[in-house]
Amino acid sequence: MGKPKVLCIGQIAFATEEWEAISKVADPITVKSTNRADFLAEAKSGAFNGVVAAFRAFTSISITGVINSEVLSAIPSLKFLCQNGAGYDPINIADCTAAGVRVCNVPEIADDATADTCIFLILGALRMFNPCMATLREGKFKGDAFKLGHDPRGKTLGILGMGGIGRSVAAKAKVFGMNIQYHNRKELSSELSGGAKYVSFNELLATSDVLSLNLPLNKNTRHIISTLEFEKMKKDVVIVNTARGPVMDEAALVKALGEGKVRSCGLDVFEDEPKIHPGLIANPNVIMLPHVGTLTFETQRAMEAFTIANVRRAVEEGKLKGLVPEQEAAGLGWS
Repeated sequence: MGKPKVLCIGQIAFATEEWEAISKVADPITVKSTNRADFLAEAKSGAFNGVVAAFRAFTSISITGVINSEVLSAIPSLKFLCQNGAGYDPINIADCTAAGVRVCNVPEIADDATADTCIFLILGALRMFNPCMATLREGKFKGDAFKLGHDPRGKTLGILGMGGIGRSVAAKAKVFGMNIQYHNRKELSSELSGGAKYVSFNELLATSDVLSLNLPLNKNTRHIISTLEFEKMKKDVVIVNTARGPVMDEAALVKALGEGKVRSCGLDVFEDEPKIHPGLIANPNVIMLPHVGTLTFETQRAMEAFTIANVRRAVEEGKLKGLVPEQEAAGLGWS
């Protein structure tokens, strides 16, 4: 019998040696298509016949679209899908489970890089650095747009989503003297939460000076922050989102900024990337990054290496590390 086949969807930029080494245990195939229609046609042509495991680059959404039953039915031999990223919202987990496809993401590795980005945005939004930077580039030094910001020390940071990234944000924010509270699906042990205060969702909204969104995107979290939630917040609240754009209603955010309810915000993610709401672009109190939270050499290489190791593990052992929580909770386990 020949070697099993593995599929690369998207580009491997850093851990190329690890991917080349896959050829010792499997026959690697690289997708040629650049859009969903062509990808499905390529699959139906038989090009992916016998593929048992796939490496999926996060940016491959432009190639496959959402991985759902339509995609899975075109590759019936697929049993393991390895997502190179912490977020896996472009994958329909229910469809994968129904098709017998186990899905893993990259836990923990991306936590610090994302949390560093979050802290940068918290400080930038609190201190109102964005209008200063803009006027400086216009040759006006401080200029007319200069506004006094606020110190982080003594401010209450509310973290919505106390997973690995949220916990890393909490630890880093403590260094700046911030008081940490959080809301999560369930309360964590004091040791795991670092002593942060657990509060209800409504209390988090009502009492946080800075609100950091660090939760995954799913059907329950889409637009979890919208008009009603903004109404419950403090006046002049600062909001930072390094999670996924659609967890917050951008139109409602623009309105809250315009009304002065939200003083400033820091965004690394957007609701309809790469499009950005014109109201955010026009507002000088919004500091923005183009979804670069995990884009450091060290983090990207480590993520790719972990994901490729999972592809190899799938072939050699029929197992995965970092099975997504929905499948772990369903008892799919390792095999």
